[in-house]
Amino acid sequence: MQNLQNFRDYYEILGVTKDATNEDIKKNYRRLARQYHPDLNPGNKDAEEKFKIIGEAYEMLSDATKRAQYDQFSRYWKQKGFPKQTPKSKAWGDSRNGERNGNENVDPSQFTNFEDFLNQVIGVGSRRDSKNGASTNTTTDPFRSPKSRVEYTVPKNPSRPARRDIEARLTLPFEKAYSGGNERIRLEDGRSLEVTMPPGMVTGQTIRLRNQGISGGDLYLKITVEPHPLFKLEGTNIFCQVPVTPSEPFLGGQVEAPTLDGPVKMTIPPGVRSGQRFRLANKGYPSDNGKRGDQLVEIQILTPKTISQEEKELYEKLRQIETFKPRADLI
Repeated sequence: MQNLQNFRDYYEILGVTKDATNEDIKKNYRRLARQYHPDLNPGNKDAEEKFKIIGEAYEMLSDATKRAQYDQFSRYWKQKGFPKQTPKSKAWGDSRNGERNGNENVDPSQFTNFEDFLNQVIGVGSRRDSKNGASTNTTTDPFRSPKSRVEYTVPKNPSRPARRDIEARLTLPFEKAYSGGNERIRLEDGRSLEVTMPPGMVTGQTIRLRNQGISGGDLYLKITVEPHPLFKLEGTNIFCQVPVTPSEPFLGGQVEAPTLDGPVKMTIPPGVRSGQRFRLANKGYPSDNGKRGDQLVEIQILTPKTISQEEKELYEKLRQIETFKPRADLI
């Protein structure tokens, strides 16, 4: 009789029931993969081992044929033991469209241990058990057997998922989209990537990262640029409003205007009106040909809610002597 003491319960490892849907399996896999990802646990060998076994569990349960084979193997394992000679069982899994799977004709009784079963079904590669020095620890851990650990080597002919492109969304502050540069991002599967972004990105733009998808596919980052409290993009021009006091439009002079390169001084002529626009050349957004648009500055005349007694007296004196009558044509 043969007992498979190194059997791993993949349902328990992923924290799902045996009737779990593919969506449930994927959801739990992503959560655990993020938790134990090596990038988030640098130098933690225990987390690295758990991460590998989580991936192994997902590869088995996410594929309908492999999952059916695993379930049938589990039913054999739960018996007290395997007889050395058992009747030949029928092939595992379903063959689709009349095609035969290379793992179809697998008899559960032919395996003396769980590792042989894995190598046959998913091609995980050679593994070897080694004592981990904690053989007296009997605490149940769904990610490893109590007395051994599994060390992985690169398989010669691993079973790999199909090459597939994926898409992710990246939201950037307005200033970062303007300047571009390097940005470190973290994907849903836990991977951390450093992305070099061009200057002058806009909402809806897509950045292609080669070989960062699934099994060598590409990753497409779809860009969303956050709204800015001061600046608004109009093509390659940047629009903003600059408030001025009631006296500045009458007298004219220099005022400071914000730009993405920092504040600049601009001159407004006497008699400027509220809503009037001025152009700051080459202070706009970068275009595809490398040239920059302009910045459009709109003047907004603001009146204070409260004024000092001295200011009030001066305004009263101004009202008595002013000659401008804006409502003269209305009467």
